[in-house]
Amino acid sequence: MVGLVGFAGVSAVGGASVSFPMLVTARACQGAFGAILAPSALSLLTTTFTKPKERGKAFGIYGAIAAAGSVVGLLLGGALTEYLSWRWTLYVNLIFAGVALAGAALLLERHPSTAKPRLDIPGVLAVSGAVFCLVYGFSNAATHNWHTPSTYGFLAAGVVLSVAFAVWQGRAADPLLPPRVVLDRNRGGAYASMLIASSGMFGIFLFLTYYLQQTLGYSPVVTGLAFLPVAGGIGVTANLSTIVAMPRVGPKPLVGAGMLVAAGAMIWFTRLGVHTGYVDGVLGPLILTGVGLGMVIAPSINTGTFDVLPRDAGVASAAVTVGQQLGASIGTSLLNTIFAGAVAAYVTVHAAAARTLGRQALTGLALAHGYDTAFWWIAGIFGAGAIICGALLRRGPLHAKDTPAPQIAGPGAAQTEPGRTISA
Repeated sequence: MVGLVGFAGVSAVGGASVSFPMLVTARACQGAFGAILAPSALSLLTTTFTKPKERGKAFGIYGAIAAAGSVVGLLLGGALTEYLSWRWTLYVNLIFAGVALAGAALLLERHPSTAKPRLDIPGVLAVSGAVFCLVYGFSNAATHNWHTPSTYGFLAAGVVLSVAFAVWQGRAADPLLPPRVVLDRNRGGAYASMLIASSGMFGIFLFLTYYLQQTLGYSPVVTGLAFLPVAGGIGVTANLSTIVAMPRVGPKPLVGAGMLVAAGAMIWFTRLGVHTGYVDGVLGPLILTGVGLGMVIAPSINTGTFDVLPRDAGVASAAVTVGQQLGASIGTSLLNTIFAGAVAAYVTVHAAAARTLGRQALTGLALAHGYDTAFWWIAGIFGAGAIICGALLRRGPLHAKDTPAPQIAGPGAAQTEPGRTISA
């Protein structure tokens, strides 16, 4: 409830901004209150739904909303921007927060904690500095180049701080991210899946928005409507994956197959050109993208919070959220830099053609080349994700470590797992 009230308040401040620093400050505060809100909501699911069937339904719905919400936000944001003002993309949060706050006040019960955790200040500073340096370094390369100290210096600092954070977590008395949470293969694979899937997903949203508005000339509202098929694909496959498939095969084949499906959709997107239409060039791979992402995101959220101790529910939920946000930030900054570099290089190489083609035509061709380059990179990200996450995740359905092994009728002892026997 604190997260909701704070998020609504700073959204109102952002909407009423009279300067750019005021807007940036409000956005930073949105991130702070969002960091209170999102993991709390996910940890509620983790501790409330413990039965496999109920858990599958709950996380299927949550995964569909988490992924499709970004798509629906494009439609709503486009409508508000086109018919009202960009400020209403912030003001509208007061309505959502008000509804959620009323529901929280009526439905949630107070469960005060007896534990008194301490904040890991060195861990917070190290990981926050690492994220800032990585995102700034990748973004700076777009406006300068990869060889300037302001680019490679920040990237190197980000790597050093990331290593320092990992080392410190193994030594801290009250670590921000306890190693027992992240070193579990399934949970570690799930967090990696969220980071990789988010980096590709937000890159898709970025470049398709460019393409639909700059190349096809769509308005913000029509652009939002054009993204709805991916929300439908995510919604359907997220629920099928967690309710039907996860109890039978576990997360490993789902995440690997989903990454490969998304990679195939990106290769399809590389066919976009200056004169490609929505139906013949965008709709098909967009639906395929939704199918692939739905197979990755919902199972990853479920797996990343599975079988954690009650005291670690918030940490595991936060790790899922951070994976999503970190992937979005780093993926967007890196891919946008690659896109800008590809466009600039094309214009430089084909500068002489501007006389015959015209500057506008050359710009269109350069943008198409940039889209193709970006989508090939995203395909590579998803392909690497299939290999990495497939190697990390364990085979078979998820089973809690303290779940009793099934008894087998018959005399003597029956082998159920390597190294474990039960008496029949």
